[in-house]
Amino acid sequence: MLKIRKARLTDVPALLGLINDYAARGIMLPRTEFELCESLRDFTVAMEIIDGEEHLAGCGALHFYTTQTAEVRSLAVAERRKTTGIGRKIIEALLEEGREFKLDLVFAFTYAEGFFTKCGFEVVDRGSLPLKAWKDCVRCPKFSCCDEIPVVFLLSPEAVANTQRTTIDETFSLVEIKPLHPAWAESPGEEIRMPTPIQPTGRGLMQR
Repeated sequence: MLKIRKARLTDVPALLGLINDYAARGIMLPRTEFELCESLRDFTVAMEIIDGEEHLAGCGALHFYTTQTAEVRSLAVAERRKTTGIGRKIIEALLEEGREFKLDLVFAFTYAEGFFTKCGFEVVDRGSLPLKAWKDCVRCPKFSCCDEIPVVFLLSPEAVANTQRTTIDETFSLVEIKPLHPAWAESPGEEIRMPTPIQPTGRGLMQR
């Protein structure tokens, strides 16, 4: 039996173990106990019920940047539960949370663009997402040579209605969003232009 719920303080040790195991392999940013407690309310967890006890099977966080945008972070699935659909269930729960907060879009930086595109995300140019917090990036060992793929999911009908896609050539199209809210852009009325590959390539599983 699997249960999807918001994280609790009692989940912190298991979350640290799961996240930092991936961090040790260079797939995810490491977290300290202080950092995890500080951002615990961002986290949703998948708990496997065995003999009446909960065991962490996966996690993911939704971190807010503006009143209209948030990032999916620290998406990880326990080795014993890979390829069982848990990652998709966590993403669905995070997107539903975004809808409840009436967000316009959710983005992520990932090595698993294939997984995210199957969940409805679109690959975009990293320059189109200026709201990514540098406080995380500057401590990443790959800061000067980042190879993560930025992806975005349009949540609101307004965001979808104000999105245009124009094919540039065989490998590139242009996703262009006219924001309805000033929080989307640096100044009111500014357009967000997102170059995106039409056929993203598949990679690993996890994301920062």
